[in-house]
Amino acid sequence: MSQSLSKLYIHLTFSTKNRLPLIPKSTKTNLHSYLAGTFKKLESPALIINSVPDHIHALYRMSKNVSLANIVEQLKKSSSKWMKENTGNKSFYWQTGYGAFSVSSSKIETTTRYIARQEIHHQHLSYRDEIEKFIQKYDVVEYNPDYFWKE
Repeated sequence: MSQSLSKLYIHLTFSTKNRLPLIPKSTKTNLHSYLAGTFKKLESPALIINSVPDHIHALYRMSKNVSLANIVEQLKKSSSKWMKENTGNKSFYWQTGYGAFSVSSSKIETTTRYIARQEIHHQHLSYRDEIEKFIQKYDVVEYNPDYFWKE
């Protein structure tokens, strides 16, 4: 086969360092636009990006040429710099780790709705509880809460 084909969807989430509420509502839309542009440059178009004050969720189609680790590294590095410049918060940082979960094509609408409703379900659910539900749902055996939540 001389052509490489792929269609992989990833639900990516990562938080601010120490899960501090560092994403102001006034910056949110512009941050999402910035992240969408970064995804596009990395050949990984975003379907939806949403955030609450302490973390981000994005659903995107994974590039066949750029690794997951590289995508996350570039997103976090460039958006951290962008946040420092655009909010004036020179101590803005993302957490070290991230969660990335594969999404079936048949679950794109469900995942999109889930990400769109972040503000609603985080009225009753902490980010940690949310991640731990994902860990169970996706049967992630490598999860070590002492390490994952450490900054």
